[in-house]
Amino acid sequence: MPYFPAMASPEIEALTQALARLPGLGPRSARRAVLHLLRKRESALSPLLRALEAVNDRLAECHVCGNVDTTDPCAICADPRRDQRMLCVVEEVADLWALDRARLFPGRYHVLGGRLSALDGVRPEDLSIDRLLARIAAGGIDEVVLATNATLEGQTTAHYIAERLEDRPVRVTQLAHGLPVGGELDYLDEGTLAQALRARRPLG
Repeated sequence: MPYFPAMASPEIEALTQALARLPGLGPRSARRAVLHLLRKRESALSPLLRALEAVNDRLAECHVCGNVDTTDPCAICADPRRDQRMLCVVEEVADLWALDRARLFPGRYHVLGGRLSALDGVRPEDLSIDRLLARIAAGGIDEVVLATNATLEGQTTAHYIAERLEDRPVRVTQLAHGLPVGGELDYLDEGTLAQALRARRPLG
């Protein structure tokens, strides 16, 4: 049986495999990324290593909204320029980041940590719904924007939260359904997100 030598050292192969496990990257994309990092060691690899180490040392989950940041509370919750009367409820941190990078929502956020799903066994107590209700009960919030994804589970989650808020003195709205059915916020362009936010409507 012929012997075929390894193409790279175990360390480089381990780096390639680690990158290949990231969302959106397969083995071929990971190999290209590693080759680029190796070729551009000073301008790409070294800054990446420093950034990863800094984030790893300071990574924290915001106890207020559930966002992931290097401070607790996160930069969004700590920003006094944010409109504290508006609260946008999203399923995951990726959805928060998608909405906020478009710079369209002036308020604050609440991350549920998932969505209700009987198939997957995700119940209301598995999400941060009680913490959401506590934030609203504390007062100062006039509008709750339910920005769950346009999937069956996302809409089920939105309706469940809306029912829990029926007796609360807050306006409950939902993103307009210019969103594609089955679409997830993290994959939508800023124009679609802007239209959905502007055309949000009362839920119920």
